[in-house]
Amino acid sequence: MTTPTRSKNRISKKAASFTESVIREMTREAAKYGAVNLGQGFPDFAAPEDIKRRAQEAIAEDFNQYAITWGTKDFRDAIVEKTSWFLGLDIDPETEITVTCGSTEGMIAGMMATVDPGEEVIVFEPFYENYAPDAILSDAKPVHVALEFSESGWTFDRDALRDAFNNKTKAIILCNPNNPTGKVFTRDEMEFLAGLCIEFDAICFTDEIYEHILFGEQGQGAGDVGVREHISMAQIDGMRERTVVVNSLSKTYSVTGWRVGYCIAPPDISSAIRKVHDFLTVGAAHPLQKAGAYALSLPKSYYTELQQDYQRKRDFIVPVLQDVGFKCGSPEGAYYVMADIAEFGFSDDIEFTKYLIRDIGVAVVPGSSFYHDASLGSQQVRFCFCKKDSTLEAAAERFEKLR
Repeated sequence: MTTPTRSKNRISKKAASFTESVIREMTREAAKYGAVNLGQGFPDFAAPEDIKRRAQEAIAEDFNQYAITWGTKDFRDAIVEKTSWFLGLDIDPETEITVTCGSTEGMIAGMMATVDPGEEVIVFEPFYENYAPDAILSDAKPVHVALEFSESGWTFDRDALRDAFNNKTKAIILCNPNNPTGKVFTRDEMEFLAGLCIEFDAICFTDEIYEHILFGEQGQGAGDVGVREHISMAQIDGMRERTVVVNSLSKTYSVTGWRVGYCIAPPDISSAIRKVHDFLTVGAAHPLQKAGAYALSLPKSYYTELQQDYQRKRDFIVPVLQDVGFKCGSPEGAYYVMADIAEFGFSDDIEFTKYLIRDIGVAVVPGSSFYHDASLGSQQVRFCFCKKDSTLEAAAERFEKLR
């Protein structure tokens, strides 16, 4: 028997270069210590009964085998119809839609289908933690541009963004409304970004899973005039042919565990995404796509009520956080609050998060998990408020211990 002359690394450099999800870890920590979970962004209330019933009916009707790889016809048709009335875009269900296993797979399939080794992908930070591993797994070089917090909200330096673009830039990732900051990009900002994409022949991957969770000013009252407008990059002049819209049922319909998402992209990019998707996952769950077709057909009143309900939750939790010492603004969209913890005197976000979970009884996500350099987020944490009123009230009661 021969003895190996050297040992080989059993773990790839890619896998070794990032950690498991910190966000999902916080859910495990919350369960361990009985903490109220304001960390991971999933609702703790029931999904709509009629949507659940459609899924149950689809299973009973035996839609339990493989669907068409890129999505059932009725689900793709429903995506076309909703995209038409909501965004004013006409989409071809046969050549421009790929149904994926959540927006998570949609994003990585899109990047693997378009990005070659060594090409650069621009990412605003703080960023949703999946984007960094996505760049690594697709052999891209991430280039980070800061979103800075000020009294006027989260903004970016336009000169810094322009400097980030060059001939190696393949794409930019845009999360709008933004996780984790709650920023909603304005039309002027979107047009500036679009101009750079066109100038440097870059693609925009736009994550729009929070498209219906938009707010007015704090305390204005849910449903009042002034709710932010959702603008898709695909709506901006010159961007339809260079945008990959990534979306999902998860947040709008409170079914984060279903893992049914989709990509809308030009035919050539869609064809490439479909090939990657096919060999990553084969396809998304068939009965849940049947239920998704129903969900996307809901009347506009559903989205109005969703917006009003989340604005009411935001308007409850933000003053609570501010009153006990967190420095934070009021998010414009999505269901997260990014807060500064400097007033509490902890060395970093990890120590503060442990303290919150174990001594205060509330789980949050440490801010460092949203930055490529952990020190940039060492005095921040993220809260989510997609929770039952009773959950938010329990958190508010426990926060009183911070006074």
